[in-house]
Amino acid sequence: MTRFDARLTKEQKELFEYASSLGGYKSLSEFVIQSVQEKAKKIVEEHQAILRSKADQELFFDALLNPPLPNPALKNAFQEYQKGLPDDAT
Repeated sequence: MTRFDARLTKEQKELFEYASSLGGYKSLSEFVIQSVQEKAKKIVEEHQAILRSKADQELFFDALLNPPLPNPALKNAFQEYQKGLPDDAT
């Protein structure tokens, strides 16, 4: 365990203590630690979602702009698909 000290105004301390008691917390410290931990997790999750989103966007647009050549399985699937089409559709 480590300590964390913070300076609060009288109004902040009173508000936090009141919220702590309303929330059923055992102490002001428990309330502050749990509240900060929840907020920290949310911020980290949002940040990671943004990074994932950017990476996904880059992968998607790279695949659109630089599509890979069809592999043998895809070529075979396309030929099988064409066999099932009516003669005037090809």
